[in-house]
Amino acid sequence: MTQTRHPRLRALVLALGFAVAAVSAPLHASGQAAAESAVKADIPYEQFTLPNGLRVVVHTDRKAPVVAVNVWYHVGAKNELPGRTGFAHLFEHLMFQSSENHEGEFFTPFELVGATNQNGTTNSDRTNYFQNVPTTALDMALWMESDRMGHFLGAVSQDVLDEQRGVVQNEKRQGENQPYGQVFERLLKASYPEGHPYSWTVIGSMSDLNAASLEDVQRFFKTWYGPNNAVLVLAGDIDLATAKEKVAKYFGAIPAGPTMAQPAVNPAPRTESTRDEFTDRVPQARVYRAWNTAEYGQADVERLQLLSQVLGGSRASRLDKRLVHGDKIADRVSTAAWGNQLGGMFFIQADVKQGVDPDVVEQAIEEEVARLLAEGPTERELEQARTTFKAGFIRGIERIGGFGGKADALAECTVYMQDPGCFREGLATIETATAAEVQAAGQRWLAQGDHTIVVTPGDRVATVEEESASHPDMADVPPADPKYDVLETDVDRSQGPPVTTEFPDLVFPQLQRTELSNGISVILAERPGLPVVQMSLQLPGGYVADAGRKLGTASFTMGMLDEGAGKYDALGFGNEAERLGANLGSSAALDGASAYLSALKENLGESVALFATMLRTPRFDAQEIERVRQGWISTIKQEKARPNSSALRLLPPLLYGEGHPYAIPFSGTGDEASIASLTRDDLLAYHRDFVRPEGATLIVVGDTTLDEIVPVLEKHLGSWKGQGQAPALPEIGQVDLPAQPRVFLVDQPGAIQANIFVGQLAPSTMDEKATEFEIANSVLGGEFSSRLNMNLREDKHWAYGSYSFVQAAMGQRPWLAFAAVQIDKTAESMAELQREISQYATGEAPAKPDEVAKIQASEIRSLPGSYETANAVLGAIGGIVRYDRPDDYVVQRQAKIEALTPEVVNAAARTIQPGSLTWVVVGDLSQIEEGIRALGLGQVQVIDADGKPAGE
Repeated sequence: MTQTRHPRLRALVLALGFAVAAVSAPLHASGQAAAESAVKADIPYEQFTLPNGLRVVVHTDRKAPVVAVNVWYHVGAKNELPGRTGFAHLFEHLMFQSSENHEGEFFTPFELVGATNQNGTTNSDRTNYFQNVPTTALDMALWMESDRMGHFLGAVSQDVLDEQRGVVQNEKRQGENQPYGQVFERLLKASYPEGHPYSWTVIGSMSDLNAASLEDVQRFFKTWYGPNNAVLVLAGDIDLATAKEKVAKYFGAIPAGPTMAQPAVNPAPRTESTRDEFTDRVPQARVYRAWNTAEYGQADVERLQLLSQVLGGSRASRLDKRLVHGDKIADRVSTAAWGNQLGGMFFIQADVKQGVDPDVVEQAIEEEVARLLAEGPTERELEQARTTFKAGFIRGIERIGGFGGKADALAECTVYMQDPGCFREGLATIETATAAEVQAAGQRWLAQGDHTIVVTPGDRVATVEEESASHPDMADVPPADPKYDVLETDVDRSQGPPVTTEFPDLVFPQLQRTELSNGISVILAERPGLPVVQMSLQLPGGYVADAGRKLGTASFTMGMLDEGAGKYDALGFGNEAERLGANLGSSAALDGASAYLSALKENLGESVALFATMLRTPRFDAQEIERVRQGWISTIKQEKARPNSSALRLLPPLLYGEGHPYAIPFSGTGDEASIASLTRDDLLAYHRDFVRPEGATLIVVGDTTLDEIVPVLEKHLGSWKGQGQAPALPEIGQVDLPAQPRVFLVDQPGAIQANIFVGQLAPSTMDEKATEFEIANSVLGGEFSSRLNMNLREDKHWAYGSYSFVQAAMGQRPWLAFAAVQIDKTAESMAELQREISQYATGEAPAKPDEVAKIQASEIRSLPGSYETANAVLGAIGGIVRYDRPDDYVVQRQAKIEALTPEVVNAAARTIQPGSLTWVVVGDLSQIEEGIRALGLGQVQVIDADGKPAGE
């Protein structure tokens, strides 16, 4: 993953993964309570610095036997030069390759110990690498991170550079190939003056990437990747003494690099309004509006985030009320505000409703922004936002690592502000900002200098990069800073990374069961500590219930439950949820549906009451149905416009056959005609038949006990009764595999990549050998280091990634492999996929013992860290309920995986039948059709986005 599109928010916002909200003027009673709760939900830390300048921050959290390892280098796209762009992001990729003392993919040792949440990202200001590892594997993780910090360049060859250059260029193509995919490159170029470090994208230009030489790479690394330009955060099952000993051992001997000055802060405020309009193969017009704003560390960043929440951060926001609910001129609208190191940005995006002039939407946005700047937010708006913020903060700090966890928050504050606890200052600003201060910040930054982009449906405007006038020589590497020193170490790196031989045991919470008076089964998994209670009501129905109904009925009905219920209309329901700090929602899946609540414990009773109201008395108001219907149809059009989602809409009918209960797009959205014909009676009928207590199971995970929660549930849900008899669900019939391969092509003129999917049906998730097939799939394409990705990404570098997966289902489930490849390598990539799949499935290239052992290790050893969050536990219990599994299923599955042999895995691999594969390829047929037909993979047919023969 590379973060090239969305610059970071402040540490306490995006780094902790929650919605931005705000605070009103002087703190009153509930505001004081919010402030106290936020303070209690702190991230305590300790820190130290090695003699070589490496800053280390330690946070102890013993809830799971894992440690989050997070390394931030203070280098990003802003540290590049015009004509030399893309280096920081290229390095993110290069540093996942071999180092001098470890040959092979960086991921491999981590897969063997069961690491979770492992990745790296680059933005304009920094590059980071992170992974959660079992506590016993911490030495291995520190050895690996230190080896690529201090012993990397000797492993970088021209071949490695060329390989990762190709991968990055395919990542760039993948982004640009999406609808609206050119917006951010144009936005940055227009928003900042020429030469400003934020005027180019993080991923860089094709010509600059092509011009990068091995010498350039070496200079860039020596300049920026020393320990004195890095921060290491260790969070989780770790303490300060252990951290000091281990970090000194592995990092202490790495020499410091030069001390580099960062570019000068320059928010580049603008005084004139500018605009850009272009066409793209998009289903609807979209309006973007942006302003340059304050840099990271300024209180105006938080104040503008508050303003963003009031303006467009929720259903109750002003733009939503006006554009979506009131005038009904937009299907969706959103806002964001962030502060980067040199300057920030305030951003508005609106999807224009079909048939509406974009000028009308632009005018409405202008009026609402002007009104908010003139009047300021109301006390009620800020109080509601404050509660939303508090709830988001409490939920966000549950995670120790991964992108946006506590380790990220500490690292970001340390890198940008030299203070790991700078998020506390941000919290204080949020809690004490007055309406007048928020209004003044808006007036300072949003009163002038906006840039508007309008994208309208039409021909795709080909991306034309301006060739850099020159590719200036990289500056000589400055001398190392002499104030730093090194420590002696006895680490013998010639022995490779430490081998982890012991691993923590899997501990899954005990499931406690009871039943409400109306028959609802209740399952509780206690998770004390975080004052949050989550629950999910598992219901029958789902996409299969659309059989005999209009396609999309299940998803549409479930999506309408929170669009007004009981005494609340849609906006009133959203306001009440935000007042309580509760997250509520409902959705359908293939074999069932669910309704979800995440409640602050302090508001548990009221939150459950609102949850029950949503379930029992949805309003299905005609005007809300019509509003949601129009947005739903626009979503379907968006799915058809995106290459991946377009293929995933087509595959179920092709695999299962028209009329099968599973022959509905994977998204469950249905089609335009069926959604257009839905009536209120259709929704009431689905709700009556399937949203009912009979046969339902309520899963509760969080800071509560049965004695505490059952009376609350009984009070609000115990009297709920269904009407009449629930209908029987359709039988999921067995589908024969095709007698021969089939190839379906979908034309996407102007596409610069082809999106390839290939698959077939496999036995049910409930099949006795389901686990064996899942492991067989992982060998082929389920991991980064699996065969498909190693071939198309790492060897050929024709794709940014290639994987395979098997979807869960009570009936036959789909197995799919996929890759988005550069357009001129489409046929060659399909040939490689065919070869890899065929040789594996037929036993010509069977799973090797080491491949099976790697997958077993990754699966088993990742389990203790997999249930770090309440949401992960909730999901696992949901699978136990849906697929009628025993309560100790995760333990039984672990034992089954441990017992697997290569022979068993290879037998499971034969589930894949190369002679029965179905291919769907989305791309520019003028460039790829001839080559695909020449492959002779099977009968070729060109279809449209609805699956009909092209031209009909």
